Amino acid sequence: MLTELGGKGGCLCEPAKSGSLRCPLIVRPTSEDVITGHLFGTLRAINPRWWLPDFLNQALGVERFRRQVFRNLRIELWQKQPAFPRWLIPWDEGQTEVDVVITWENPPTTVFIEMKYGSPLSGSTVHNNGHAGYPSDQLIRNARVGLYQCGWYVEDKLFEFPSRDFNLILLSPKMGNPLVEQYRDLDKFQEAIPHSDKLASLPSDSFIGEMSYSGTIDIARTNHRFMNKTEQRLTDQLKSYIDLKMSQIRYNT
Repeated sequence: MLTELGGKGGCLCEPAKSGSLRCPLIVRPTSEDVITGHLFGTLRAINPRWWLPDFLNQALGVERFRRQVFRNLRIELWQKQPAFPRWLIPWDEGQTEVDVVITWENPPTTVFIEMKYGSPLSGSTVHNNGHAGYPSDQLIRNARVGLYQCGWYVEDKLFEFPSRDFNLILLSPKMGNPLVEQYRDLDKFQEAIPHSDKLASLPSDSFIGEMSYSGTIDIARTNHRFMNKTEQRLTDQLKSYIDLKMSQIRYNT
């Protein structure tokens, strides 16, 4: 954050400036990983009751989450999920890397967050370009992987475990992605995944949502007065950083 906001990273050599040399130390303005690390690295340090319930409720368009002590809260970045079972899809698929995974245990809940900044949602994924007759975009892949990992598919198992609440959020510069609206329709969602008949049910009528970067910061700013001094300072710095990134994305598009 300091590198981008205050130019504290030092000077670049002329080949790097001209683009003839790809320097791994450059903080690139369009990097989704950089903004993911800054945003959730900061939010980890702020009491989740001041941002997490409001973030989820606004993203999903429902009032399902309350302010509470989140037991065993974990916020993990770039977490690899096990490969989706071959018997549930008519193609081979490797591991899915989820940008942000948030979990807690009262009640058992998992949230997948797909981050987008300088690029749109991919319309196809590795080994699936839609050839099997099902959508192949990143959002639907994350949705079925999350549902499987949270125990929503019916399987013959030695031991049965209760399913976890599951939610999937697209976090991007602006709202209104048509895929989010499409998959919020449960009939269309089930048509988009193979073997949907193996789903025992779905977590909720609204488990897929979206949020903008600016909207996320607005939530934290709304609860600014409840935070301690350190959290307030972090929120203010994060707002300055997100404002910078929004100006860059407008410049790059």
